[in-house]
Amino acid sequence: MATIRDVSKLANVSVATVSRVINQSGYVNEVTEKAVRQAMETLSYVPSDMARSLAGKKSATIALIVPDILNPFFPELARAVEDAAHQLGYTVILCNSDHDPEKERNYFGMLKNKRIDGIIVASYTIHPQQLLELQRQSIAAVVIDNHFPSHPILALQSKNREGAVMAVRHLLDRGCTTIAHISGPLEILPSRERLLGYELVMREHGMFAPSLIAEGDFHVEGGYRAMQELLKLHPDIDGVFAGNDLMAIGALKALYIAGKAVPQDVKLIGFDGIALATVVPELSTIAQPIAEMGKLATHYLMRQIRNEPVECKTHELDVRLLVRQSTTD
Repeated sequence: MATIRDVSKLANVSVATVSRVINQSGYVNEVTEKAVRQAMETLSYVPSDMARSLAGKKSATIALIVPDILNPFFPELARAVEDAAHQLGYTVILCNSDHDPEKERNYFGMLKNKRIDGIIVASYTIHPQQLLELQRQSIAAVVIDNHFPSHPILALQSKNREGAVMAVRHLLDRGCTTIAHISGPLEILPSRERLLGYELVMREHGMFAPSLIAEGDFHVEGGYRAMQELLKLHPDIDGVFAGNDLMAIGALKALYIAGKAVPQDVKLIGFDGIALATVVPELSTIAQPIAEMGKLATHYLMRQIRNEPVECKTHELDVRLLVRQSTTD
């Protein structure tokens, strides 16, 4: 196996020069750098990331912390992050926190010990102080699907409230007069934003009633149970906006068991735009730009890692209405 000294001999330069080329630190003229890289290629020399890390250099590794790997939104997000990182020569460590703050803290400790270059965090339980502490330790961090506007933290989220408004207005346009909402857990920011969008439109049309809202858990079973509760209180429901696509699928099951045809009796729309939403009938949904979100988060993280100027603020991404069978007669 070739060593850095073998590369230096073949390129006829010092070991220090080879090190500067590998770590992109210090000046090396173009001709010399080309000779070093040619020698590395000839010898099939691969720098040791561990050695670079121990020397205080970049480890070429980032982490992605997600709260629920069973929710298809997060594997789709992880795929986008991994693809973008791979193109830039970085490896991604995927961590599933299960919405557990203690597990998140343990991950942070482990990742810092591994001299990770940066962390993308999709978490609803993290505190801004934890992210600011990472910054103080020169560990780049980007937040996804959450934000802390009072702190200099770079965050990416979709326009959740605007998307909810689009969903409810679509149901109204389809002739619905009794529209229910299955929210996600209300301690989660996107859930609250989507609920507020629903409430805004319903109040505008004089149709709001608290009993038309049931809280789910962002899973299929939670959507199923919430839909059952809503049908007991309002058997005349003819429109449902579910806070995510998984709960919409659960609601679809409950409606079917109750003898309600979708979309003939009840029109149903979800939120997220996951691939699983193309069940039969295919679900109308408010699609988040999941792939774009993952790529942008990786892009902003890399800019921080390279000490490039980047504004630490919340960036909101557009959503779009996808009209499918579940709202179309």
